[in-house]
Amino acid sequence: MTVLVFLDPAYADGRVADASKPSLMATDQGVTRGDGIFESMLAVDGTPRKLSAHLDRLASSAETMDLVIPPAAAWERAIATAIAEHPPAEELVVKLLVTRGIEGELPTAWVQASRPGTSGKEQRESGIDVLLLDRGYDSSVAERAPWLLLGAKTLSYAVNMAALRYARKHGADDVIFTSTDGRVLEGPTSTVLIATVRNGVRTLTTPLLESGILPGTSQGALFKTAAAAGWQLGYGPLVPQDLFDADAVWLVSSIRLLAPVRSIDGRQIPVARDLTEELTTLLVKGSRE
Repeated sequence: MTVLVFLDPAYADGRVADASKPSLMATDQGVTRGDGIFESMLAVDGTPRKLSAHLDRLASSAETMDLVIPPAAAWERAIATAIAEHPPAEELVVKLLVTRGIEGELPTAWVQASRPGTSGKEQRESGIDVLLLDRGYDSSVAERAPWLLLGAKTLSYAVNMAALRYARKHGADDVIFTSTDGRVLEGPTSTVLIATVRNGVRTLTTPLLESGILPGTSQGALFKTAAAAGWQLGYGPLVPQDLFDADAVWLVSSIRLLAPVRSIDGRQIPVARDLTEELTTLLVKGSRE
């Protein structure tokens, strides 16, 4: 079951729509051009995780896209309505979506709530095989060409989905993008995280935001609690060899959480289940704060 709640000014808590019937015009620019933004978060026992972080990133994406979106309070009410309208579930995927709407009219905004698929849990438990794929940009392009929207979470995910299909056709589960100048970037729907343990010092490192990647809400939540637990934190730059030299590598995201990487381009790498368990616990803790 999927619940849709549109942020309609005439409905203080959002307008519930029948998900089995059409809700968007065929001329909506989100449909015709992929012109819009979104966020995905996990709600556990009816409570959204990292809500403020997701609303902040949605607002940041909207600013980058020159989109006028409803205020945070309106989103919070619509999210509460969507969760309340869905049959009780331990976990729900809650998506916030905004399109530019029909040309000349206001943007279209809605919340979608549905049960998560099974693949995320399976990949958390069994690990994933990834391919390194060239994104086609160098690591400084985000600063030179802000119109590429590399730091915004847009609806234009065709390239990301094509990368995932390519990986699956070649026997892998996921992708880590690299830049043309050899830097590690991010996954199509995730943030890259590596752990190293050297002389008793435990360090978590993620790629530089300045390299044109999306700020990870899960990585941010994890870093806060990991620092308090004694981990050192680092922000790249990373190159592919750093992935092979690490004691563990993960792709981290709001729905899948920490998915341990077990091979890169067919080459096996260490999977530290004890670290995965510890960091997952810290991530869950950080997501509640």
